[in-house]
Amino acid sequence: MGGLDGFAFTFLNLKVMATWLPKIAEGFVLTVLLAALIVAAGLSLGLGLAVLRAFGLRVLNWGIVFVVDLFRALPPLVIIVLLYFGLPGMGVSLSGFWATWLSLTLVLAAFSEEIFWAGITATGRGQWDAGRALGLRFLPILFRIILPQAVRMVVPPLTNRTIAITKGTALASVVGVGEILGSAQSAMAFSGNPSPLTLGAIAYALLFLPVVGLGRWIERRAVLPGR
Repeated sequence: MGGLDGFAFTFLNLKVMATWLPKIAEGFVLTVLLAALIVAAGLSLGLGLAVLRAFGLRVLNWGIVFVVDLFRALPPLVIIVLLYFGLPGMGVSLSGFWATWLSLTLVLAAFSEEIFWAGITATGRGQWDAGRALGLRFLPILFRIILPQAVRMVVPPLTNRTIAITKGTALASVVGVGEILGSAQSAMAFSGNPSPLTLGAIAYALLFLPVVGLGRWIERRAVLPGR
């Protein structure tokens, strides 16, 4: 068997794909759940850190910058492995799912903090002065004037970073999580055929192509309102 027939038997074996489709579907659902939790927690934490940094407390800002730079510098896979295998030595045990969630949440929070902070600093001093001229205090100015403008400005880079981080859910397979890639690898090992990996690739496309499309729509709405 060679040529297209050999390729189809190896990578597009419908019998193998039909057998393992339920397992890939389970991995798909788990991936969606993991990605949603990462996005919700990572963006919230990143925004919170950027807001804290806006208070201008020097010691606090040094701590935030150190933590942010640390998690921006470390590869996500290294963080996952350290948390999953290292924390039990300190008496704290995390499942592969939660080790992956915590790791990618911290990475997304680090990058999103810098993005939110860039938006806050880009609003300009005049916005703060205008708020004070209206008799507003620090917090009302920050939350009612600065943040709405800052968030709107940083939607494109924030969207791209969020998509990149959520694709990192595939790293969860390293610590035994049965997400899409983990399920596909397990199915390939049991079937002796790579077709489940093709099924996994299709699952990733079905998941992330709509996400990318949604990201482009959000960017257009944020940058060019009314379109």
